[in-house]
Amino acid sequence: MGQEQSKDMSQYFYRASASDFMKIPGGPVAYWAPNGILDAFENLPNFASYGETLQGMTTCDNDFYLRFWFEISANHIKTDSANREEAKLSGKKWFPYTKGGENRKWFGNNDYLVNWENDGQLLRTRSHPEKDKVWAHNFNLDYIFREGASYSSLTSGDFSCRYTSIGFLFDQKGSMIFVNSGDLISTIGLLNSRVAMKFLDYLCPTLDFNPGALLKVPVQQSIISDKSIRANVESLIAIAKRDWDSYEVSFEFQFDPLTQLAKYPTIAECFLETQGEWFHVTQQMRELEKENNSLLIDAYGLQDELAPDVPLKEITLTRNPYYRYGGNRSENELDTLLRCDTLRELVSYTIGCMMGRYSLDKPGLILASQGETQQDYLGQIPAPRFTPDHDAILPLTDQEWFADDSTNRFREFVRVVWGDKNLQQNLDFVAESLCLHAIKPKRGESALDTIRRYLSTQFFKDHLRTYKKRPIYWLFSSGRHKAFECLVYLHRYNEGTLARMRTEYVIPLTAKLNSYAEKLEQDRDASTSAAETKRLTTELTTLHKQQAELAEFDEKLRHYADQRISLDLDDGVKVNYGKFGDLLAEVKAVTGDKGE
Repeated sequence: MGQEQSKDMSQYFYRASASDFMKIPGGPVAYWAPNGILDAFENLPNFASYGETLQGMTTCDNDFYLRFWFEISANHIKTDSANREEAKLSGKKWFPYTKGGENRKWFGNNDYLVNWENDGQLLRTRSHPEKDKVWAHNFNLDYIFREGASYSSLTSGDFSCRYTSIGFLFDQKGSMIFVNSGDLISTIGLLNSRVAMKFLDYLCPTLDFNPGALLKVPVQQSIISDKSIRANVESLIAIAKRDWDSYEVSFEFQFDPLTQLAKYPTIAECFLETQGEWFHVTQQMRELEKENNSLLIDAYGLQDELAPDVPLKEITLTRNPYYRYGGNRSENELDTLLRCDTLRELVSYTIGCMMGRYSLDKPGLILASQGETQQDYLGQIPAPRFTPDHDAILPLTDQEWFADDSTNRFREFVRVVWGDKNLQQNLDFVAESLCLHAIKPKRGESALDTIRRYLSTQFFKDHLRTYKKRPIYWLFSSGRHKAFECLVYLHRYNEGTLARMRTEYVIPLTAKLNSYAEKLEQDRDASTSAAETKRLTTELTTLHKQQAELAEFDEKLRHYADQRISLDLDDGVKVNYGKFGDLLAEVKAVTGDKGE
């Protein structure tokens, strides 16, 4: 052997007693476990003494039984059932359903609903169409609608659980934690701590946080009712809830954050104020988690094994760019992404106000049930500062063909909220922000034209991503030449919407394009500049393609309008979106139809 190989290898060996392995439930080979961890496993009761962990139901047909909450008529949903009897008596069909989701602590991931009408009668009795047996199982009837904590069993990161109020059912992938003795809030504090994660490192080395493993976590009895831990966790849950509810995808979303700071005269000032507030809240959560970790580390006597600090990237607030965007990004990159996304969210909220889904004058959802009209809106808000569109059909054209198109209405929205004085400055800030990441800047383009370009080329793509390929604003499109495109609000669609689209927009646009083509031809014929003639010829070529595309679209639109297609929102976006052939954009992305 060479000199290097002949060295004493004893320094690389670790001697451990086989009996030590057995102190950890299940006996995993964890020879590196320090004495403090082994002592906790050996001497403390485990979580099974205080609570239960349960995997939820398996529907075996999620497409049929589950929906994102925003697909459904709000008047068909009940979110706060205290028990099965109350849910049944409500007569409602859809109830909150937790499915785990991304790594997020304290509160959130409340996206889904399940059909539990009449105490889940259909779900509990519907048989497999080919076999004489019931599909769904594991309903946990004694536990549904109970307060608890939800978590994802499979994750690529640390364990994280979230407070779940009464009213929820739960899925196999969204297991639940219930506390029978002790305090639920303090228990959530324990399970989201550095201490619990250390125990789970040994119990779940593959990061499969199964219910059985959680039951084996050692519990220091004093912390289950510790008032300091409870106070910290209550604050952490409140911060996380406020963060979750500040986005449209929350059922309890109220207003866009920027519009609530309109005391500042410019959107730029509003953004800087909210950015500062979000950073402060992120730091506040970090300090609370750190204090919580310290209390628990001291309670378990693990000061030599664990440090209480939490990196910023592990503070699971969407408003925290270190967590939201991840990676090794510079401060400037994080600021750029956050600014661009915040302004995209403002644009989306503005579209919602145009549709009547939201209002500047009242928090939360306004029109969110099938077939509601502008009159229903005015019944709630008789004198709105910003009136919603009368037919919920918003043109998204690359030129200003209609006075009430989405770009002009966005300008009006900004004027109403922030006033006339700084209107151009505010539009400039919006346009500059969108060009940071959403779209590429274009030299010589006005702010309003940039916003128009974003709305006509990128908004719907962002909307698809935000609403998880279940859009609530549907993009009707004539085709790749974009002769005509418009958004229609799903909840305000009715059997006459397509006919109105044709008579109010498509037919008038056909006449406008014809007139514009005649003008371009006259200008070209009169031009004495070769460059100008070439430019006009190119524009005419594009326009002729749009005219042909619009004529074909009009014929198809007339065909579907004559059918007076009705929707049932209970069927979900995926089913309803496929009823209009290729009148809609991104059909394959929404319906999942690959055309095979």
